[in-house]
Amino acid sequence: MLRIYKTTENGLETIETIASGAWVNAINPTSEEIEKLINWGMEMDYINYALDEDEMPRMERDEDYTFILLRIPIHQPESDIPYNTVPLGIMILGNKIITICRYESDIFKPLLNGKHRRLKTGKRYRLALYIFLETAARYLHLLREINRSIELVEDRLQKSTQNRELLELLKYQKSLTYFATALRSNEVMMERVQRTQLFNYYEEDQDLLEDVLTENQQAIQMTSINAEILSSMMDAFASIISNNLNVVMKLLAALTIILNMPVIVASFYGMNVTLPGENSPVAFLFIIGLSIGLGGLATFIFYKRNWF
Repeated sequence: MLRIYKTTENGLETIETIASGAWVNAINPTSEEIEKLINWGMEMDYINYALDEDEMPRMERDEDYTFILLRIPIHQPESDIPYNTVPLGIMILGNKIITICRYESDIFKPLLNGKHRRLKTGKRYRLALYIFLETAARYLHLLREINRSIELVEDRLQKSTQNRELLELLKYQKSLTYFATALRSNEVMMERVQRTQLFNYYEEDQDLLEDVLTENQQAIQMTSINAEILSSMMDAFASIISNNLNVVMKLLAALTIILNMPVIVASFYGMNVTLPGENSPVAFLFIIGLSIGLGGLATFIFYKRNWF
């Protein structure tokens, strides 16, 4: 999917053809759309970099272009790893800016919805900074979602005797690991961008870059804290699940012993030998009372030992 945006007097609008000061947003482009990008001056190598899911953040600069690659967060509920990161390529080429990503991302929605009033596609470097800022904000938003999901699983874990909840927490732990790696790589790339002084043309851009670095650092700290808490939580709840299973086994063992008391008494009085009280008219009631008494005694002992 290929969409072209340009800031006009009416705000950010979608246009049909490439123009000076335009923003081209390519999402999982087809071969025909890739051909268009090449015709507009973008090299195939950089397109492949942006579409390669394993590429790490970096910046490359030449006289004619500036290419920036960062990793952005995505949410895929159906995946084994619900929260992951993918590369986003930003090519500042001549008088236009091109963004390429394999997946649709929510980081562009605030830009398209007019969240930033000073956003202008003609100011290409400032647009890149807004993309950086929304990327960091998206990380923070998804980290809060992960926290809420972990709390729901935590409530279920307290009574669980199975591994399903632990496996679910393991998915979130993997997500946090991917987030931490991507955020640190993004930070290294942004610090390099800051050293190259690409965004020193306007004082507002310098302040915006500082805000980006602050937001990204906040996301790194939040990810690190959540990962440590989750790791400790998984160890603790593994012990809780084992303890819950022990409680169930203790209860089953106690019930087995209690139910076996009448069986033991009946077994003795079922033997074909002379037994005390066998000629008594109340022998049956005696046997029932003895069975109930022994069962009650075992129940009392187990109750005092907190097996119930």
